[in-house]
Amino acid sequence: MKNDTVNIGLIGFGTIGSGVVTILKQNMDLIEKKSRKKINLKKIVDLDISTPRGVDVDPEKLSTNVDDILEDEDIDIVIELIGGYLPALDFILKALNKGKHVVTANKALLAKHWDEIISAAEENQVKISFEASVGGGIPLLQPLNESLAANNIQSIYGIINGTANYILTKMTQEGLNFDSVLNEAQDKGYAEQDTTFDVEGHDTAQKLILLTILGFGKYVKEENFHVEGIRNITPEDIIFNLEERGYVIKLLGISRKTDNELEVRVHPTLIPQDHLLASVNGVFNGVYIEGDAVGPVMMYGQGAGSMPTASAVIGDCLDIINNPQKEIPFGPLKENPASLKSIENVKSKYYIRLKALDHPGVLHSIAGILSDFNISIESVSQKKLDDGPAVPIFIVTHKASENDLRSALKKIDELKDIKEKSMFIRILEE
Repeated sequence: MKNDTVNIGLIGFGTIGSGVVTILKQNMDLIEKKSRKKINLKKIVDLDISTPRGVDVDPEKLSTNVDDILEDEDIDIVIELIGGYLPALDFILKALNKGKHVVTANKALLAKHWDEIISAAEENQVKISFEASVGGGIPLLQPLNESLAANNIQSIYGIINGTANYILTKMTQEGLNFDSVLNEAQDKGYAEQDTTFDVEGHDTAQKLILLTILGFGKYVKEENFHVEGIRNITPEDIIFNLEERGYVIKLLGISRKTDNELEVRVHPTLIPQDHLLASVNGVFNGVYIEGDAVGPVMMYGQGAGSMPTASAVIGDCLDIINNPQKEIPFGPLKENPASLKSIENVKSKYYIRLKALDHPGVLHSIAGILSDFNISIESVSQKKLDDGPAVPIFIVTHKASENDLRSALKKIDELKDIKEKSMFIRILEE
């Protein structure tokens, strides 16, 4: 940025890319006032430059050749919005090595190649900004990075996948099963045809990696922490916990300090109805952060979509223009799995669902096994929901170690009167 004009190159003219172009056209006067620079979207590169995007673009700005951006010495900021690992990694590294600042929404790439990307930015004295990679349009990473910088962060709890949250919300509000809501979400465009990434927790995990870096200065790869999705949640789980206990089920990313160790995990979690996170419904996202000085802070908003995410992308561009020397506090981080608390050593209260034949002594046998593994019962409920021979049993435990719980459930599942594999959900206790 050698003069009063900032030249931007956009790689990826899809949903978010078209949102970036739309906002720049609609709000250019405001953006230029806030940046005190003239903003010039000089080139847009995509493999498809013929399909209408709903926004007018000068054909001279369109190209299918990425080098029209990467080799252009006048381009100051490169926006990468193609997603995935390759060729996005190659494009980002080449841009950084050419001395260009980079803005990206690519949480998967950052989560996997953090050290390589941050090292390249530091070596070339340029910035890599990625506000849009977590929480879409929610101002989240910069506040965590800057506004809360005086705090030792104690915990981060995030509902950060809109597809999973939409499914659980519909199941809760309408009593529908997982498969029917998933099909509806796909029909409405809230979910991809292949939803594995969303409903199995991987998208949440990648975003949680970035939150953990900025919150705790620790880099943890996904394969080294527990990631669990929502496919096994049933309407019975939702109804029992909502009506009997006042809890809702959310897919939660958790990163927190306990016993001088760091817990990082993703799984369905039972949250009390009066907790702020319990009210995060539909495709919205919410992140609840606790600092030692500020206390609890809640950030809420649209976690995806063309315009909200594009808003964060352009915000990053303005931050680079106004603060080109600002660095990411923690820089490259080598992973240290030894500092992580294993999921087996986590202690929690648990909700357990069993299905057993209604025979004398079944509950006694179950309670005996739980007791053998140092697990005490807070409550138990047995409800016959249909005409079948097996009856659902819902158990809530007091706090116990996960290793003990898994061992106990393995023994319980071996009982001849147990007709389905047991299922459990962890209960949030602050």
